Amino acid sequence: MKAQFGKLRDGRTVDAITLSAGDLSTTILTYGAILNDVRLRGVPYGLTLGSPEIAAYEHGPMNYFGAIVGPVANRIAEAQAMLDSEILQFDANEGPTTLHGGHHGLYTELWGIASLTATSLTLTLTLPHGKGGFPGKRLLTARYTVSAPATLTLELTATTDAPTLMNLANHSYWNLDGTPTTDGHRLQVFADRYLPIDARMIPTEITAVAGTGFDLREGRVLSPSDAQRYDHNFCLSDTRGTMKPAAVLRGTSDIEMRMDTTEPGLQVFDAAPIGSGDFPGHRGVPEIGFCGVALEAQGWPDAPNRPEFPSVRLDPNETYRQETRWQFSKK
Repeated sequence: MKAQFGKLRDGRTVDAITLSAGDLSTTILTYGAILNDVRLRGVPYGLTLGSPEIAAYEHGPMNYFGAIVGPVANRIAEAQAMLDSEILQFDANEGPTTLHGGHHGLYTELWGIASLTATSLTLTLTLPHGKGGFPGKRLLTARYTVSAPATLTLELTATTDAPTLMNLANHSYWNLDGTPTTDGHRLQVFADRYLPIDARMIPTEITAVAGTGFDLREGRVLSPSDAQRYDHNFCLSDTRGTMKPAAVLRGTSDIEMRMDTTEPGLQVFDAAPIGSGDFPGHRGVPEIGFCGVALEAQGWPDAPNRPEFPSVRLDPNETYRQETRWQFSKK
């Protein structure tokens, strides 16, 4: 089902598309390819954070909520990287750092509808050569599919006509209890390594999680009062390709979300400094710090400057492919 969601400042129309199958329904926006809402039958609230107002997303405090971010998700140190002996300069939007593609990343784009059924939506976007400092004319697709009993799958692809960098991610925040914060949620991440960060949020080295507050292999209960904070990449593998378990999130309501992905990394962000400002979320009130936990399947941050990290290079003879799957259940 397609309906008008709102209009951007320049007058263009943003559509909201609802997909349903089994016990699950989802709403996706053409703006930012945003996963705006996820509903499980019998649960009186949404499981992902979003807003009913387009202004909350368009250069607003919720600009990353549910969006596809990129063309290079996460951070690029000093807003530059070397590609084929050329230093590329990007748009710095976090001090000297490029975050999620800069001020005009994918989260600001209006995607087109290529195909639509009751259970599947394919969005497309063409990026011109040089936008944000990234080379190549690039064609991107985002395909959301809902299947019974309660599974959501996201398939991302990209091609380019010149060597470029590509690292896409869905930036949804999850809260399985419909509460102001994720206090009491239990998070399990299937990674035995993570990337510590410096004061600029740039990775420093590959480190074992054993004996640290980042050992989430057996699960850990989240709490705003816990001194342990998360805005780090967890290393699921050294290459993109095979579907593998990434994380399990369970609320105090016993709603569970299992996440699998082809990606080598999972950025876990506890949303401590995040809110929706004066804009309401789906609960009808503004979202506050720790409102949700972002679980972003992607390549490792600052990979363009770290040859020891899995590569995010994309060449004209290749197709970038990512698949992420979320399965929901109520115990």
